[in-house]
Amino acid sequence: MSKNTEEDQLKDRLEQLRCHFTWKLQIKDAEMTDLENRVFDEIEFLDTKFNVSVHNLLAYVQHLKGQNKEALQSLKQAEDLVQTEQDGQAHVRRLVTWGNYAWLYYHMGQLEEAQMYLDKVESTCKEFASPSCYTVESPHMDCEEGWALLKCGGKSYERAKACFEKALEVDPENPEFNTGYAIAVYRLDGFIKVPHPGEAFCLQTLKRAITLNPEDAYMKALLAVKLQDSGQEAEGEKYIEEALTSMSFQTYVYRYAAKFYRRKGSVDKALHFLKMALEKTPSSAFVHHQVGLCYKAQMIQIKKANNWRPRGRDEENIHRLVQKAICEFEKALELRPRFHTVYIDLAEMYAEMGHHRKAEDIFQKLLSMGIFHDHLHQDIHFRYGRFQEFHMKSEVNAVIHYLKAINKGNSSFTSNESLNAVEKLVLRKLRRNGADVESLSILGFVCKLKGKMHEALEWPRGRTWLTTVPTCVCYRSNTSQCLLSRKASLIVSSQ
Repeated sequence: MSKNTEEDQLKDRLEQLRCHFTWKLQIKDAEMTDLENRVFDEIEFLDTKFNVSVHNLLAYVQHLKGQNKEALQSLKQAEDLVQTEQDGQAHVRRLVTWGNYAWLYYHMGQLEEAQMYLDKVESTCKEFASPSCYTVESPHMDCEEGWALLKCGGKSYERAKACFEKALEVDPENPEFNTGYAIAVYRLDGFIKVPHPGEAFCLQTLKRAITLNPEDAYMKALLAVKLQDSGQEAEGEKYIEEALTSMSFQTYVYRYAAKFYRRKGSVDKALHFLKMALEKTPSSAFVHHQVGLCYKAQMIQIKKANNWRPRGRDEENIHRLVQKAICEFEKALELRPRFHTVYIDLAEMYAEMGHHRKAEDIFQKLLSMGIFHDHLHQDIHFRYGRFQEFHMKSEVNAVIHYLKAINKGNSSFTSNESLNAVEKLVLRKLRRNGADVESLSILGFVCKLKGKMHEALEWPRGRTWLTTVPTCVCYRSNTSQCLLSRKASLIVSSQ
């Protein structure tokens, strides 16, 4: 048998394995360093029994970076850790580790070593009477895949959720499956801000995970933040306080405690927790972003206290806080170049400084990025619309982007905010010119979506417009085009 034929047959067998090399993990080059930093932080500070999974992922990332010797060392650590496990998942984690070994040696050109680990996998599969030579169908394997996907960013959260769901169908009382599922649902739910209490499905999943693992302080911190999202801040604070008393997961609990207290208005308390988190994880883009948001919140507090017209020392303090926020946001983007929400915050801080060209460039960069979730498109268009309205004083461009946010067809908090923003803007225009057909068209569109058509009738010529020009307005919020009139036909373009 020729060497090429032997190598091809080996690769065919490798592709039957279930491990990080076959799970089609989407990791871009620009994301690799940040992912590696997050994995290192998790190994050191997230006190879980799932570190075998994390070492396996680290090995895969190191391989992608061309660090195969380091990857072998990470797999050795994973193998050593799995020896200490006694639960039903130990054999699956061992199979994943061996599969990664086999692939790594294959890529290193060491085919005999690759075959040796394939043989180990095959022997274990026979031991468990698997119909496949190289795969064991197990909910624990689905769980392992779910953990790997969870670390790979928002584009993989749906797949991660599906993996944990599949595992739970077999073993609904398993604490680890419930924890993974709750985290996946929490992150997906976080894409859409909850406008009314009780709408967050992840509340139930988080509570169930905590019931099955009551010592998990990290999950309690996540639940606290989500309760706050849902208008149950007092109950959320009880969970935060309880989580802070735990010695485990402290670095991660500090992150979410800071987020909780910043949104509560206790910004100094939030910065206290973030400072402690940064001492342990200085390379965390998440923590740097949160610090920047605290400076932004302090800036807003000063503005509000001065009726949005600060003078003298207050104006100087605002300038200082904006500069500090910019520094933190830029550090976060240096660590995680595709941290989309940080770009928005950075653009807004540059706008505060009067650096409109820089802000415009950042928004344009965001709009040209490949973004995978509608909520992100909504948020970008809404906040770009605010930039156009309040900094560039362009009502036309503001309306265009508010309506693009609305047109995503998502009934999220951002969509509602965009509806309110465009309504206020066109009402202001109509007060200047009640016969402006274009503004009436847009107002009709907004009122229809909000179920308030009677309000449009109150305007001069409104009743006539509604009976004679109904085709000017697109009443379907999920359509790809919105026929308004003249310039307004550009408002919602194909995206």
